[in-house]
Amino acid sequence: MSTPFLSKPLRACLAAATLAVAAGPAAVLAADYPDHPITLLVPAAPGGTTDLAARLIAQPLGQALGQSVVVENKPGASGAIASQAVAKATPDGYTLLLQYSGYNAISPHVQPPQGWDPIKDFAPIANILSAPQVIVVRPSLPVHTLKELVEYAKANPDKLNYASSGNGALQHVATELLKQMADVKITHIPYKGTGPALNDLLGGAVDMTITTPPPLLGHIAAGKLRALAVTGPNRLASLPDVPTAAEAGYPDLLVSSWFAMYAPAKTPKAVVDKLASTIEGIMKTDEFRKKAAEQGAEAEFMGPAKLADYTQQEYDRWGKVVKAAGIKAN
Repeated sequence: MSTPFLSKPLRACLAAATLAVAAGPAAVLAADYPDHPITLLVPAAPGGTTDLAARLIAQPLGQALGQSVVVENKPGASGAIASQAVAKATPDGYTLLLQYSGYNAISPHVQPPQGWDPIKDFAPIANILSAPQVIVVRPSLPVHTLKELVEYAKANPDKLNYASSGNGALQHVATELLKQMADVKITHIPYKGTGPALNDLLGGAVDMTITTPPPLLGHIAAGKLRALAVTGPNRLASLPDVPTAAEAGYPDLLVSSWFAMYAPAKTPKAVVDKLASTIEGIMKTDEFRKKAAEQGAEAEFMGPAKLADYTQQEYDRWGKVVKAAGIKAN
């Protein structure tokens, strides 16, 4: 039956509705998504790279989607509090996780997570940032190079301590690797996130940390922290005078963090794909890439399939490292 009396705009709307129904409920859901604000949980306190990554993507993502993306910090338990909350959330795309790689790929090997699985309970969406680690010390410590730090640690066994964002975090495991390579003793002091750890380092309560560049750069420039080495394959443009760990004599100390977005498992593929494609578009912009570089990080996009494979690879890789190092939960 023809409908010649319908206006042209109305016929177009009917045609679009017919196509959406034919495509199935997932397509309809994606077309309507989002129709209210999205919550992006962060498993760390404000001030660290995970928090910076979340806030870097939240504002442009909200603009692109037409709904606010609200960043909510839930630090503690090596990322378990936020991770479990997202794992148990309704899989509708309105509760997301901006995850730090150490919490997904390392912490579960140190202490098996209760109530969530880092692989099975999440739908990968996109990797946002990747960043090497920077070894920094308080400026009052009488060392200016990684070699001098090792020599000082050997001359003063158990006198030095280092901060991390939590037991089993990448800062913890990376420093333990350095200790093994250099055969030195340095005491671990875990915190609930990079922000609190950095505060105590700046206050002189701890001696050193290894973490990503974003929260460090301003303090290094101000002389409040001293950078000794970068654990990436190349020097950073933001720290051109700081040698790589390889240049400092430790070529196997290659450690990078990555910060990725996940949804609860069983989130409709159409919603995941819409989020991923929107994020990819944002990350291709010069503005986003420039902001990432200014923080000492790289805007490295990985879509759902590639991120799923990479998550599994990193999980397996760091599991072997944790086992070899004998790292256990406190």
